[in-house]
Amino acid sequence: MTKIATTKMSSKGQVIIPEAIRKKMKLKPGDQFVVVGAGDAVILKSITPPDMDQFEALLAEARRQARRSGLKRTDIAKAVKAVRGNK
Repeated sequence: MTKIATTKMSSKGQVIIPEAIRKKMKLKPGDQFVVVGAGDAVILKSITPPDMDQFEALLAEARRQARRSGLKRTDIAKAVKAVRGNK
């Protein structure tokens, strides 16, 4: 699936993803990316939200782990308040 193309950055830091790559990867306006800079490379990784079945499975696993560790809803509420600075 390797497609190679060139592009350039605008004065505002915007980079155009070439049309052939957008079509090949089915990218559309509003898609979001994680951007990683390492050495002289910039990597864009598209973010794909999980579908509802995957989300439900992730949520169930998080609840199982919370139960195993003895975590309570009040513990979560306290942690959220602490992070938000609402002690």
